[in-house]
Amino acid sequence: MKLRKSLPILGCAAMLMTAAPVYAQEKLTVLLDWFINPDHAPLIVAEQIGAFKDAGLDVEIIQPSDPSMPPRLVAAGQGDIAISYQPQLYMLAQEQLPVKRVATLVDQPLNVLATVEGKGITSLEDLKGKKVGFSVSGVEEATLGGMLSSAGLSLDDVEMVNVNFQLVAGLLTGQVDAVIGGYRNFEATEIREQGATPIIFPVEEHGTPMYDELIVLSAADKSDDPKIKAFVAALKKGTEYLRAHPQETWERFIKDYPDMNTDLYKTAWIDTLPFFANDPGKLDVERYEAYGAFLKEHKLIGEDVNVMDYAVETE
Repeated sequence: MKLRKSLPILGCAAMLMTAAPVYAQEKLTVLLDWFINPDHAPLIVAEQIGAFKDAGLDVEIIQPSDPSMPPRLVAAGQGDIAISYQPQLYMLAQEQLPVKRVATLVDQPLNVLATVEGKGITSLEDLKGKKVGFSVSGVEEATLGGMLSSAGLSLDDVEMVNVNFQLVAGLLTGQVDAVIGGYRNFEATEIREQGATPIIFPVEEHGTPMYDELIVLSAADKSDDPKIKAFVAALKKGTEYLRAHPQETWERFIKDYPDMNTDLYKTAWIDTLPFFANDPGKLDVERYEAYGAFLKEHKLIGEDVNVMDYAVETE
């Protein structure tokens, strides 16, 4: 597996030069789901404030070149933590991949169905006969199907168009009338920056059960490892500090990642704050079961997934 970039540990060298005495810390590798961005802010801030170091951890954050690989690498012992998605967890369970959800980063959906003013779409009923862009088949189609069902429609009433991750471009150029799979904290802002007015339909308000957008996975046999518990505790401290000091943490973030210093990412940094889990280790079993039933109903999984086999609460 070729990794695109191993991210620097923020301020680590400077701290090691000044700290005395120096104690050995446990190495812990975090494989991201995507390139570093504001959705990962609690991780970044936990590193900024030394929460990982205080927990006895030497954390390395890695961006993979293939976003589908982190859970598989962790299952194979080639990483300690993978950032993933709750919907993907059920697919991994169907494959019997030995991973477990040990924490949550974003505990609400970010996914929305989006369109823009001028398309004649002000309600889901208006999607009948329209083209809807998507990037990833499977979960996005099931999500759209659930939304349409809540409005008395079905997937047969729309034309699905694969826009290959060009959601905003596809929408604004007229290739499609609406898109599913965009994030409310990114694509909605990007649409505004392009001079259009977005109209969004949050998935959880229209036929899709609540779910965690971003979750933290470990190998199944490592889910109760003390260093995993230490990581989750430090992540909570990062979230708390981030919420209390959004501007300070943003300024430190763009100092370390200057290519992120844009209006889009600055807005996302603030807009994402309400969506981070207050207690990352907490597990809502009933909610996980309800989302699994939704996926089964839409034939994305063939059998019930026992949540407790693939998710644990971390205290």
